[in-house]
Amino acid sequence: MRCTLGVDIGTSSSKGVLVGADGGILASATRAHDVDRPHTGWVEMDATIWWDEFVAIACEVLAGVPDAEVVGVGVSGMGPCILLADERDEPVRPAILYGVDTRSTAQIERLTRELGVDEITRVGGSTLTSQAGGPKIVWIADEEPGARERARRLYMPASWLVRRLTGAYVLDHQSASQVSPLYDIDGECWHDPWWARYADAIDQPALQWAGEIAGEVTVEAAALTGIPAGTPVITGTIDAWTEAVSVGAHEVGDLMLMYGTTMFMVFTNGSETLRTPSMWTTAGAFAGTRNLAGGLSTSGALTAWLKGLTGADYPELLADAAASGAGAHGLLVLPYFAGERTPIQDPDARGVIAGLTLEHTRGDLYRAALEATALGVRHNVETMRAAGADIRRIVAVGGGTQGRLWLQIVSDVTGLVQEVPATTIGASYGAAFLAATATAAPDEVPAITDWNPISERISPDEGVRPLYDALFDRYVRLYEETRSVVHELAAVQRGATMTTPTPEAS
Repeated sequence: MRCTLGVDIGTSSSKGVLVGADGGILASATRAHDVDRPHTGWVEMDATIWWDEFVAIACEVLAGVPDAEVVGVGVSGMGPCILLADERDEPVRPAILYGVDTRSTAQIERLTRELGVDEITRVGGSTLTSQAGGPKIVWIADEEPGARERARRLYMPASWLVRRLTGAYVLDHQSASQVSPLYDIDGECWHDPWWARYADAIDQPALQWAGEIAGEVTVEAAALTGIPAGTPVITGTIDAWTEAVSVGAHEVGDLMLMYGTTMFMVFTNGSETLRTPSMWTTAGAFAGTRNLAGGLSTSGALTAWLKGLTGADYPELLADAAASGAGAHGLLVLPYFAGERTPIQDPDARGVIAGLTLEHTRGDLYRAALEATALGVRHNVETMRAAGADIRRIVAVGGGTQGRLWLQIVSDVTGLVQEVPATTIGASYGAAFLAATATAAPDEVPAITDWNPISERISPDEGVRPLYDALFDRYVRLYEETRSVVHELAAVQRGATMTTPTPEAS
């Protein structure tokens, strides 16, 4: 039975699917893991987990389908992450994760002074924020010089898997464009002058597009995974972009909303580069496209936090939130419990619960948290449109789409119709699709609309629109009016957790 394997390394778990030629899922497997948060604002992970979980997932799904004929392997992963390895491909320290890791504030300020905000935006498309990979490389040089001196290669989760599977040292253009300011977005290449200045001893990975074949499974990798030696492996990309592929939300004018541990949004444009300081401008997953992207630092992470605090399960909380009703009886939450990425780009933002009384219930609080993420989505959408994004279609994907209430609240708050595909398993499915297209005969290339058709459309309830318009105005004002106090509290938190020096990684 011809099939492709797709594996995605996510923030809270790794997921893999074995997919038949018709798009049907033959087997799936998941491995949960935790990230490390050694200090406030730090989020990192031991990269050996990525390969170990890939091997375990591959073995499990292949064991479940004995007649599987794997013709291609797709990979994706969270990002942009910064994993530096030495000449033997041994990590010099744990991988620093994407924009939820806010340790490089000082380096962002320094690079912005040295290079100039206009020049950074011209070359890379975006201003430097906690999402940018370049300042994190500089942070390692500043704070852990021994680790930086040993570093010779740069990886992200997908490219780390490609290296272990094939021996190829590559990175896709989309991921590379988030190693700002080291990538030239219009030239679609590394920006050599700034690479030499800030990453001089690190070899530049070869650049490819996400769906291109990076190499073939080696004999050594085959022995560990059960995947036949010689099987093609695609280059892959960051999970949000692979997830957009999984639901067909990668055409010009499409906006993907990814409901996960964090909320991520990707708008696809043509070859024109849209630039705005509030969002992330990146190369697309495919040649000839550009993206405008944004992300909330918490969404599923916030609901999971409330679940842990209350001891209730999700069905109970969702039922309570539905009973609470629109507006949560006058509660308003800012969802900045891990700082915030777009559009405010404020790592020192913090969560705020406004309007709380003794009469409020856990259902009100859970409802307000769901509405907070929806208000964050609206803030991003309005910022994208102001930058010139012509959003014509919205597709929802991710684990959060399993809860209809959350989807409905997002549509009600934003006024957007959301399309929900039949399969919302996520980036691993998109990786399997990319592998299938890369290895198919010219007359047998699959279409994602055949693999994964739209099954439902969520339309906004116009009756609650005035309420949510007023709530959105309060949402924006609440951040502005509490920002100075919250920043003082963030400084106190940093002082409480940074009382001892951080030992350099060995």
